[in-house]
Amino acid sequence: MKRIAVFASGSGSNAENLIRYFLDGTKGASVVLVVCNRSDAGVISRAEALGVDTAVMPRADINDPSKMLPMLESHAVDAIVLAGFLLMVPPFIIERYPGQIINIHPSLLPKFGGKGMYGAHVHRAVVEAGENRTGITIHLVSEHYDEGAVMFQASTEVKPDDTPEDVERKVRQLELEHFPRAVRDIILTPTTHTHAADE
Repeated sequence: MKRIAVFASGSGSNAENLIRYFLDGTKGASVVLVVCNRSDAGVISRAEALGVDTAVMPRADINDPSKMLPMLESHAVDAIVLAGFLLMVPPFIIERYPGQIINIHPSLLPKFGGKGMYGAHVHRAVVEAGENRTGITIHLVSEHYDEGAVMFQASTEVKPDDTPEDVERKVRQLELEHFPRAVRDIILTPTTHTHAADE
């Protein structure tokens, strides 16, 4: 059974979706820890309500190997999933978990990625660019924002009259539908090649 730590910074809807997906013990993995860099983030109460250990770690602690690595090792973490985590993952964590740190991005990378491109910023940029499709990209984490190997993409139509809020709702549905299963596939079969799904 693979043991997952989820890193999150916000309300935690994707984190909760992951926790619930793995909760029944039949998927070959379970979420054993949620790491959050903000003490007021909603993800903490969501995780605790589902019986998952939480750790509030400010940026300085996350960047400190003497604090982060022992905590991850004390939970016997095998893989890390970023679910709305807005800090860079420090190199020492990437080195410790090669090919086992997964992120989700709310666009079809390489479009609309990079520093500062998250959440509503992405959806607004998609609409302003006149894109007719957008989606999600699930990728491995590297030392550069949104540049790790792409493992899975799913796309949806953007209509000419869609607002950024409309796009956000469509992307959200893709996240709920695909993220947990893609995480499972990547963690249990690390050589998984790129997959794509279209609506």
